[in-house]
Amino acid sequence: MHLASTMAVVAALLIGSGGLVTAATTVDGTAIADEKSGANWLSYGRTYSEQRYSPLKQITAANIGGLGVAWFMDLPGQKSLLSTPLVVDGILYFSGSYSVVFAIDIRTGKKLWTYDPKTIDAAGDRLRVMWDSNRGISYWKGRIFVATADGRLNAIDAATGAEIWSTMTVDPKLPYFINGAPRVFNDKVVIGNGGTEWGPLRGYVTAYDTATGKQVWRFYTVPGNPADGFEDDTQAMAAKTWRGEWWKHGGGGTVWNGLTYDPQFNRIYLGTGNGSPWNQRIRSPGGGDNLFLCAVVALDADTGKYVWHYQTTPGETWDYNSNMDMVLADLTIKGKPVKALLHAPKNGFFYVIDRATGKLVSAEKIGRVTWAERVDAKTGRPVEAKGARYEDGEELIYPSAFGVHNWHAMSFNPDTGLVYIPTIDVPGMFSDKGIKPKLWDSPSFQFDPGVDLMRDDLPLKIDAGALVAWDPVKQQKVWEQKLPGVWNPGTLTTGGNLVFEGRTDGKLLAYRATDGIPLWSTDVGLGVSAPPITFEVDGKQYVALLTGWGGAGVSMAGAITAQHGWAYGAQTRRLIVYALDGTTALPKSPPPQFAQALAQDDFKVDAMQAEQGSYLFLKNCVTCHGGGAVSGGYAPDLRASQAAVYDEAFKEIVVGGSRRQQGMPGFKELSDADLKAMQHYLRRQARKATTAAQLGK
Repeated sequence: MHLASTMAVVAALLIGSGGLVTAATTVDGTAIADEKSGANWLSYGRTYSEQRYSPLKQITAANIGGLGVAWFMDLPGQKSLLSTPLVVDGILYFSGSYSVVFAIDIRTGKKLWTYDPKTIDAAGDRLRVMWDSNRGISYWKGRIFVATADGRLNAIDAATGAEIWSTMTVDPKLPYFINGAPRVFNDKVVIGNGGTEWGPLRGYVTAYDTATGKQVWRFYTVPGNPADGFEDDTQAMAAKTWRGEWWKHGGGGTVWNGLTYDPQFNRIYLGTGNGSPWNQRIRSPGGGDNLFLCAVVALDADTGKYVWHYQTTPGETWDYNSNMDMVLADLTIKGKPVKALLHAPKNGFFYVIDRATGKLVSAEKIGRVTWAERVDAKTGRPVEAKGARYEDGEELIYPSAFGVHNWHAMSFNPDTGLVYIPTIDVPGMFSDKGIKPKLWDSPSFQFDPGVDLMRDDLPLKIDAGALVAWDPVKQQKVWEQKLPGVWNPGTLTTGGNLVFEGRTDGKLLAYRATDGIPLWSTDVGLGVSAPPITFEVDGKQYVALLTGWGGAGVSMAGAITAQHGWAYGAQTRRLIVYALDGTTALPKSPPPQFAQALAQDDFKVDAMQAEQGSYLFLKNCVTCHGGGAVSGGYAPDLRASQAAVYDEAFKEIVVGGSRRQQGMPGFKELSDADLKAMQHYLRRQARKATTAAQLGK
């Protein structure tokens, strides 16, 4: 880094309002735990409580109409922007595509440095299973920690962007990836991983020393092969809840998002993932609760030792993972104080858990749920609906595998006592017809959850999202605002009686926190996937937002997300910063664009080859190119691709890997016959689209 750039960082850290020298913030446990100071945004959820509440109240429900763009920065080369930025003493830090980290001077709007961990170069075959997205970074005593999609955890100097250390957290021969944000506490940085749909993976979380990168402890979320011996008594206990030879399929339980540190009890809470595979008939024939899948697990933060657990979906078989955020709040329930953990996992229930003991306080449905009737208050277990486990081969149930609430962050406002949650109201068809559990093998760098899905697509144009304000004490909805589409991002709430949320239609809105009345709206020119933050510099409050359509819903959901027209590479990605006196005009973004499928009338689709191609597409391509070959905008829509029409061009890209640096891996094991089958499938899907378009006229 140039000397001038380094000096700019130092100056920004030391010079405050009016040129006065001020003390730079030491970002440690005391600073991150501070709920009262709103100047900085020091952690993923702002503070350890993960409330995403800021006490700042310069911007209020009364004056929000004056909010405008202070400045913006175009981000060429970026694609999915899901990150929650951090702000420390006037410097804004965020992670972008493929775990690149940026440092921006808020006073000038200028970039100070960029750190590129060269994720694609390091990924190898893991490029097949990972997305480009990264949800965030952490900051501790002058160092920034970023987890790369290929599985590394890297420490970088916050002043210069220089790498200090790097450690590989996963076995690079297995399809693990990371897109979650690390958490820091007690000179430790902790990170999990994902990937259970692409291979036989066993979930775990690891804590590393912030100074050296050395491993401090590791906790496995599911037990391993009993023949190898268990790491401790906790793993032996968990193994009693499994059946068959689960370890051959890994078990699952990866922690790809939900991590919350609790300084009051010195515990780290893990929100654990789904089974590997989803289908319990394969994974654990004979049933069982399958600990610690789909659960909240409390560990001693210094040792990683088990303290307690609460399982939200015992014996899960729908991908109803509990990787969603866990918010800490002090509540008064039935006249008694409760140290509460608030959790809204995919399965559609809102849980209040006593985090001192791990006991359930209450659980109620926050959306449409048909897989279970209720949660039994005495046992804490769900009362499942008959047939929900698709015992007869298939079942249409609510919610889908995307859940009633996905990873998009909820926020809690202690002034209103309400939680603000983005919800989804979409069913899923769960089917294992034709699947023989004893013959099923775990995939290797291919997508196969043990459930037949996403080989076709429905031409849906639906608005099935909502912003729900929920009272965790009364366990009831207070207000609701319908949202466009389904894949709406996380929320921010403030002391100014406001709730901020972006939307799938390219809008950023502010609502009155008490009653949900929309007060302010602005067009950002692209679907939003990141949550906003707020902070203060030189006595002025700002709101910042990254715009960059992305995430699993965008890449895999097909027409449900394609309906918005945020086509691959079409719209500009940006960092936008707002203030009450902001008058900057945003350049107009390109309008929504929709794929024009190539009919190719001279191509005769062979039904058998197309059906074979559908399975190949599901295993190898659906992760990026979308269910039913309908792209939501993460990758090119192959129904409209000229390259997919011509044999040699198709082979050069798919097998030869000629577009690897753009994120497209090579699949060397695919034969010419495989490629031809996929071409028949793509032409079949294209023909369906053109026929539907003609009928629509």
